Amino acid sequence: MNKQKILIGYDIGSSSVKASFLDADTGTLVKSTFFPETEMKIESPQPGFAEQQPENWWNNLVRATKSIIATTDFSAFEIAGIGISYQMHGLVMVDENQNVLYPSIIWCDSRAVDIGQKAFNTLGKEFCLTNYLNSPGNFTASKLRWVKENEPEIFSKIYKIMLPGEYIAMKLSGEILTTKSGLSEGLFWDFKNNKIASELLDYYELDPKFLPNIVDTFSHQGKLTVKAANELGLTSGIPIGYRAGDQPNNAFSLNVLNPGEIASTAGTSGVVYGITDKNLFDEESRVNAFAHVNYTDLQQNKGVLLCINGTGILNSWLRNELLDGRYSYDELNELAAKVPIGSEGILSYPYGNGAERSLGDKEYGGQFLGLNLIRHGKAELLRSSQEGIAFAFKYGIDIMKDMGMKIDLLRAGNANMFLSPIFREAIANVCDVNVELYSTDGSIGAARGAGVGVGIYNSYEEAFKELKVIRRIEPDKDKKLIYDEVYNNWKEKLLLDI
Repeated sequence: MNKQKILIGYDIGSSSVKASFLDADTGTLVKSTFFPETEMKIESPQPGFAEQQPENWWNNLVRATKSIIATTDFSAFEIAGIGISYQMHGLVMVDENQNVLYPSIIWCDSRAVDIGQKAFNTLGKEFCLTNYLNSPGNFTASKLRWVKENEPEIFSKIYKIMLPGEYIAMKLSGEILTTKSGLSEGLFWDFKNNKIASELLDYYELDPKFLPNIVDTFSHQGKLTVKAANELGLTSGIPIGYRAGDQPNNAFSLNVLNPGEIASTAGTSGVVYGITDKNLFDEESRVNAFAHVNYTDLQQNKGVLLCINGTGILNSWLRNELLDGRYSYDELNELAAKVPIGSEGILSYPYGNGAERSLGDKEYGGQFLGLNLIRHGKAELLRSSQEGIAFAFKYGIDIMKDMGMKIDLLRAGNANMFLSPIFREAIANVCDVNVELYSTDGSIGAARGAGVGVGIYNSYEEAFKELKVIRRIEPDKDKKLIYDEVYNNWKEKLLLDI
């Protein structure tokens, strides 16, 4: 009897690790799960620090894999390939024995902001933006320079540095590799010259040997070792066929691959990610461009990324800290829906999760303005938080439009904040876009990517033959007028502070 060909996709988030088993022939989901059931902790030993232990990602990946195996007819499966999606911009450092030297300095950590700004000023705005399409900012290269300056003993032991997904790939295969897309998200890639960013490495006094060897995003990237297979309950020799940062991968999972196409997410952080084949940049470096998953020497597709650090984390903070976890997210949405547009005068600013790139790397902090202790309660706070997140999207999308990008359709997975009718309505109206939702996510996208990488699929079109729109939201001209008025008030107060 022929076994069912399965592709495994892993999504290494900052909140959880998700695993999905996808039927390679039909493109349908067999089973998915995530661990831990409660959100993974982000350690903050000092203000502005954000760290996680890489071993926790691996342990939760093992748990998720074993859980699926235990609840399916695994004997009927043949695993054809593994794909990996991961939280971007994190720094993992290992010694020659592949031992982690220091907690991972993750994406929302702010400790290297000043280092990146100094590099930007010294190397020059024009040079950085035309070569890297970004300021060195708070990206992985700047974080590594922070380690050199502040943890010299750790720095002296470094053999290789990795992004979070590269660490997971190392645990699976024993090989330390990267991609051009991965290098670009760490600010290690020179777009103008299509090479390693040697000038930035020289300025930071970082040895290029720290960087892993480069492989294509879709390619055979090592095989599952006997040790890893034993831990996971799988068979050794399964090829790794794909790796990508969570936002390029999210775009891929939505079949966003060509110039003019746009993807969005609204999980812990919020993102709008648009594809261009031009070297576009924002003069103030408030949005960022990275090599997309299908970036090649001949077709240099980039993803222009707007990131709002404080998105779903504000919603979860209200739920867990102020409301003690007593309500489900559906119940929170029902409460918020009882309040009219404008939240009875409360304005929410969801910027409480580190330095915000769209605000010029300022740590603005999360804020509620206009709170009336007699008139307002939890429902108004909940609605204002969702509206404030949508307004932060609008503020950033306008930056992207000013760069020359066209944005009139957002594709997103039917997940996280997009599960909220209020948030969907606010995004569509205040941003004046059509919103399309799909039944997919990062782990499913990673599984499809693995199928392309190992040759199960001969084209992107074949990989996405089962992807369908499940919901479409269009702007309402009457509601849009009200949202525009509230947004203009929100923006006016924001600009007074920044």
